[in-house]
Amino acid sequence: MLPITPDAVRAAHERIRSWIRHTPLLAGTTGDAAFGAGEVIFKLELFQHAGSFKTRGAMNHLLSRTVPAAGVAAASGGNHGVAVAFAARRLGHSARVFVPEISSPVKIGAIRAQGADVVVGGARYADAQAACDHYASTTGALLIHPFDAPETIEATGTVALEWDADIDRLALRPLDTVLVASGGGGLVAGIACFWSGRVKVIAVEPEGSRCLHAALEAGRPVDVAVESIAADSLGAKRAGDLVFAIAKEKVARVVLVPDAAIVSAQRLLWAEYRIAAEPGGAAALAALVSGRYRPSPGERVGILVCGGNVDPRTLATPPAA
Repeated sequence: MLPITPDAVRAAHERIRSWIRHTPLLAGTTGDAAFGAGEVIFKLELFQHAGSFKTRGAMNHLLSRTVPAAGVAAASGGNHGVAVAFAARRLGHSARVFVPEISSPVKIGAIRAQGADVVVGGARYADAQAACDHYASTTGALLIHPFDAPETIEATGTVALEWDADIDRLALRPLDTVLVASGGGGLVAGIACFWSGRVKVIAVEPEGSRCLHAALEAGRPVDVAVESIAADSLGAKRAGDLVFAIAKEKVARVVLVPDAAIVSAQRLLWAEYRIAAEPGGAAALAALVSGRYRPSPGERVGILVCGGNVDPRTLATPPAA
């Protein structure tokens, strides 16, 4: 496994920059006291093409690899599939996306809207991945892994590259810590590779979907049960080998958050900023809202809002009594 260096991230950014959006930053304001942090800077990656950071990885795969006549294939809880479908359509390739039954109708509809063939089946993401692997091996389609591939991790590191550049451009004080939602771990791995030794990178997982936490605890990737409101984006059953190798060296810690805190974070983003984040997209903020991560006085915290493929009607639904 080749190391993912900051230079590799920079090269990926040069490759994909004309195909992606440079997503904005937002300084936290009225919510700061609730967060318990001196300063909070959001990176709004939910405004990326196709609604999530996954478009970066999909584009990097298709721009750096040869796509066969059979097209591309991907397994996804939703966001990776939307991104692969988007990237394939933009670059003129066919795509087939395998999704589990737990995927939200919003995400399945978004994949189809991008022109991809969607196959729904299996109870969890692992079932969709098995079906996708079989399809790719029998047809020769290019398999685009959502998290455990160098092309994916190099591209997710470009989120940190942009964030870093914008902080310099705006003459802001550098970040001390960033909170990043983790499903399979490709996003937090890429960010940790770019910021290694400069910014403390903390992964945030739902309590009911904790494959990276379990891997670091066991000393190797292990299978975990998956049951969370964010399972359609943070529902990997097992951390990948490359992600694990990076995380054990470069990720400071993993914080686990309850589903209730994720819902609270979604509602806070909507109430304070009119940001419509999906559960996985709000998970990083849930670490502050729940107090599972408590910043030191004056600590400058970055929060990545990584996905926005959500039915906005759910954000106004009051909590159950």
